[in-house]
Amino acid sequence: MTLAPYASNPAKSRGREFPVENALARGPRSDYQRDRDRIIHSIAFRRLRYKTQVFIAPDGDHYRVRLTHSLEVAQIARVIARTLGLDEDLAEALALAHDIGHAPFGHAGEDALDAALHKAGGFDHNAHCLRTLMRLESPYCEHDGLNLTWETLEGLAKHNGPVAEPNWALSELNEAYDLDLGTYASLEAQAAALSDDIAYDNHDIDDGLRAGFLDLDEVLAHSFVADHWKEVERRYPGVPRERQLAELIRSQIGFMVNDLLAETQKRLVGVGSVEEVRAAGRPLVAFSPELAEAERGFKRFMYEKLYYHPEQLETARRARAVLAELYSAYSQEPVLMEESWIDTLPRQEPERSRHIADYIAGMTDRYAITCHAQIYGSTPEGLRNV
Repeated sequence: MTLAPYASNPAKSRGREFPVENALARGPRSDYQRDRDRIIHSIAFRRLRYKTQVFIAPDGDHYRVRLTHSLEVAQIARVIARTLGLDEDLAEALALAHDIGHAPFGHAGEDALDAALHKAGGFDHNAHCLRTLMRLESPYCEHDGLNLTWETLEGLAKHNGPVAEPNWALSELNEAYDLDLGTYASLEAQAAALSDDIAYDNHDIDDGLRAGFLDLDEVLAHSFVADHWKEVERRYPGVPRERQLAELIRSQIGFMVNDLLAETQKRLVGVGSVEEVRAAGRPLVAFSPELAEAERGFKRFMYEKLYYHPEQLETARRARAVLAELYSAYSQEPVLMEESWIDTLPRQEPERSRHIADYIAGMTDRYAITCHAQIYGSTPEGLRNV
């Protein structure tokens, strides 16, 4: 496929932090294809299978986790990239990697580690994604990290826009390998970011209804959803409700993708290079103003009814306590950590505290629960709300 002039071209990549001499020895892949493959084959990516998306350690097999969510985001991002003439492999790599920095128990775990590191710079899942890929996940003999291309790292750092005040982790990485944090990222990164929104806006409806945390009538009070539901009922009268709901989710995803494509194509008129994309001063991949407003309103509803549901908040409180107690235990007795982490534990602060947080952040939900039970003698209660 011929790339559009404003796409990221792997043949013109700014390269990698550490030069690679034997790049052609492992098959005819572009640099961005190599990035995608390195991410998929990483241990950090595999751990997403047991990391919270919406529900902490759910009992049911049908609820989404970070891994399945990331795959869904990648599918949407590839469609958008293909239609706009962007590099599909870069968009896919960014979508697959975007949640790798999450701690166990989702945002509750992030809050716990941020509090634990309040004297050591705090914890941020987006910066930790870069830290994991550039320093912690190190399967190669020649260098630390996965040594991804500049464009992939830039896209992960800036997928939500320029970063004016990077935290300590991102600052350290940017000092070692300048990611030009003050500009907008590539169109592939912007597409991956909004693919994330499209995926969780819709799939969280599905999981929330399945869990009984959302009421369909309340969901349908929003025109953002109601118009599509009416069309589903018109086209498929008498079809079981479960199938109608699946059709609703598909319909909404298609609608949001089409809206994004139409608005983005308007914004790209006159844009002739990826450099112009970075210097545009605003995101060029976007929803229409009407959909953007409706989507913000629907997000507020989802926070109130699902993400901040009383049962969710109580489960999050218990999850934060688990990670806080794990951090306290490892700080007092580092010998409780795995041997490789003990051997590399720094003596000075804040590096010592950050090392312990790195260890905990890499855990899956179930491994954190297991470690807590081994240290404190009992399995934490109330860490499953579905």
